[in-house]
Amino acid sequence: MSSPELIVLNANDRKELIDRIQQSSLSKEDRDVLCAALETLSSLNNAYRKNTTSIKRLLKIIFGSKSEKSKDILKNESDDKSSSDEKSSEKKKPKGHGRNGADAFTGADKKFIPHPDFIPGDQCPLCIKGKIYRLETPQVLVSIEGHAPLSAKVTEFDQLRCNLCGEIFTSKPPETEKARVYDESARAIIPLLKYGCGFPFYRFENLQKSVGIPLPSSTQWDIVKTEYENVYPVYLELKKLAAQGDILHNDDTNNRILELMAQENTSGRTGIFTTGIIAVTGSQKIALFFSGRNHAGENLSDVLSERDKDRSPPIQMCDALSRNCPKGYETQLCNCLTHGRRYFVDEVSNFPDETKHVIKIIREVYKNDDIAKERSLSDQERLIYHQKHSEPLMDSLYDWFNEQVSQKKVEPNSGLGEAISYMLKHWEPLTRFLKVPGAPLDNNVCERALKLAILNRKNAYFYKTCFGAAVGDVFMSIIHTCSLCGANPFRYLVAILKNTGKVLMYPEKWLPWNYHQAAAEIPS
Repeated sequence: MSSPELIVLNANDRKELIDRIQQSSLSKEDRDVLCAALETLSSLNNAYRKNTTSIKRLLKIIFGSKSEKSKDILKNESDDKSSSDEKSSEKKKPKGHGRNGADAFTGADKKFIPHPDFIPGDQCPLCIKGKIYRLETPQVLVSIEGHAPLSAKVTEFDQLRCNLCGEIFTSKPPETEKARVYDESARAIIPLLKYGCGFPFYRFENLQKSVGIPLPSSTQWDIVKTEYENVYPVYLELKKLAAQGDILHNDDTNNRILELMAQENTSGRTGIFTTGIIAVTGSQKIALFFSGRNHAGENLSDVLSERDKDRSPPIQMCDALSRNCPKGYETQLCNCLTHGRRYFVDEVSNFPDETKHVIKIIREVYKNDDIAKERSLSDQERLIYHQKHSEPLMDSLYDWFNEQVSQKKVEPNSGLGEAISYMLKHWEPLTRFLKVPGAPLDNNVCERALKLAILNRKNAYFYKTCFGAAVGDVFMSIIHTCSLCGANPFRYLVAILKNTGKVLMYPEKWLPWNYHQAAAEIPS
């Protein structure tokens, strides 16, 4: 028996067919059965599509998403001229791509070897008439050595004893020899590996043991716990500056804290979260992390409590969850356009024509934003540019959404219908970039920041106590802020740990973007 032909009916077609059945000469019982069968088939089809979409989302969570880029989603369209334009405009990889030049090794020890026979100004030994001079670019050789993250040095002091009186004479260490077992570089690399690279203490212990320099996980925690107190003033200063930010991104991810999981929860809230907040203030970006039972909106309220009263409400970028909004504080709410787009990406296989139409329009909007960045437009100039080039695109998309709903071209309970409903429901915050200068299009910068918390969660599985989570939040905040402003987090932590007294007195002068000048400006 051959398979039946697949017939696709939209909501309007199905309604017309039911009307024709009701007006037919069939008995009332037959008409009711046929109409019920049509509605049942429609519900089953919607459930099937929803389940396939949910399965695809589950596969993405387990195996990771291949890509949500427009060029990958639309790659099979032969009539897509913009796709061919993208391919032709793709930058060719430079020769030697993937290798780092000598300039990339900013943390390497540098050594200059002068010429053994000549100095600048000497007479040329070949032509005799000319004088030699030094080239601006020396010849460079990069050599890389392998060793443990923590190396050790064992110093033996000679001891002599009198065979008559028994007095022992011990050699003295050089004045440059440090008495501390763990110097600042050792105390900086441990939290950097743990909270910046997701390297659990027990794994670090095994690595150090395998190279003959043991470092127990308990010792690592003792060091990190001590240095937490030294870097905490910087964290408080970053939080104070973040509260004055022009743009605040916030979002949540799940986490585990054994102490909270073991406690009897009377509030009714069972979730444990890590909130990421990225504050954009002027040319600087500040990252803050908070772990516990509070949602992103509650943690943002805590930050905004330190905002100057005379400052205007900041721009807030988040997804459309109500728990992301701070209570008691006014913000200019923006919703993430990428979140709205993702609903359509999930339905590409079920509704290819409709979803690709939406993705194409949103792609053009992002192209306009890229052009504004390339031209280094001010916030006001960027707003005018988007109003001229992106607003017509978004208006046409809004009209298309309403047309699908009003003319019943889409089933409201289908995946496409729910995606359209989401966009229409949150249209104002999704298009805030067309009305407010500086408003971002998406929350990607915060989602990228939360990957640091997710990395630690996947590698270490959990925090044991709330205090351990707080230590992780502080170090992650400082390390990721360094990454956002282009500072070297290792060198920064070493500088902080070498000047703990000055940091405590003047934390505002020991931030990742200005700490280089602090030692010279502040008296000992």
